[in-house]
Amino acid sequence: MTRTGNSVSRFHRGAAARRRHPLARYAVLLLALALIGGVYAVIAPGGDRAEANSAVSTKAADDVAAGKKLFEASCASCHGLNGEGTPQAPTLVGVGAAAVDFQMSTGRMPAANPGAQMPRKNVPAWVNADTIRQVSAYVDSLGGGPAVPSRDMVDPAKGNQARGGELFRANCIQCHNWVGAGGALTRGKYAPNLNEATPEQIYEAMVTGPQAMPVFNDTTITPEQKRDMIAYIVGVREQTDPGGFGLGRIGPVTEGLAAWLVGIVLLVLAAMWITAKRKQHD
Repeated sequence: MTRTGNSVSRFHRGAAARRRHPLARYAVLLLALALIGGVYAVIAPGGDRAEANSAVSTKAADDVAAGKKLFEASCASCHGLNGEGTPQAPTLVGVGAAAVDFQMSTGRMPAANPGAQMPRKNVPAWVNADTIRQVSAYVDSLGGGPAVPSRDMVDPAKGNQARGGELFRANCIQCHNWVGAGGALTRGKYAPNLNEATPEQIYEAMVTGPQAMPVFNDTTITPEQKRDMIAYIVGVREQTDPGGFGLGRIGPVTEGLAAWLVGIVLLVLAAMWITAKRKQHD
């Protein structure tokens, strides 16, 4: 009995000694890390993610290469081979993809006849969603800038028209009129009519400040507030004028002036008619 007890005691002491070995804790740690790595490799979709990232990188590189060819063929004559700018056109380094998307999608660029301000016009035959994306990718590679907004960022249905109207009246009506009808500025420039602009173009104009327009960055007007303003601009287009002629919806001053002129003309005609009647009787 004593001999058996001594054997068991020696076994426990030996096991305890092995557990207290300096390398035991490292062996346990390595075993745990190996188990965790194996489980993660089985559960995590690492292969699919790597392939997706590789595909995205390849597509982005292809867009930049294709965009460079388009830029050299249609834009470099004014903006320079590397977008550095010339006396005829500004540099494009740092303007970002949003600026290119706005200018090309509205037909302002490429410009046939540069002037005080580029008007909105029909886009050339070679300009489409793919070529705009490619040129945007190339210009963006020259230096970062505002990106093209996502659909969620410009969705009028997710904006608040009431808040947007307050922001629009505080920041935009001085140039664009209270309903976005546009107006004249100095030195041949003008604030364009916003009725033809898409929500994406309105957002891009705010973050890039094309031509005479100031830049409203996210510190000045948050993305949510920009979406509210887009909701207001789009909502105003759908309003009707049940009380009479809209007169271009230029504003109450113009409408009042038109009414006054019409009234004066009618009064003058009435006075002439009355005078003619009296002469006949005399």
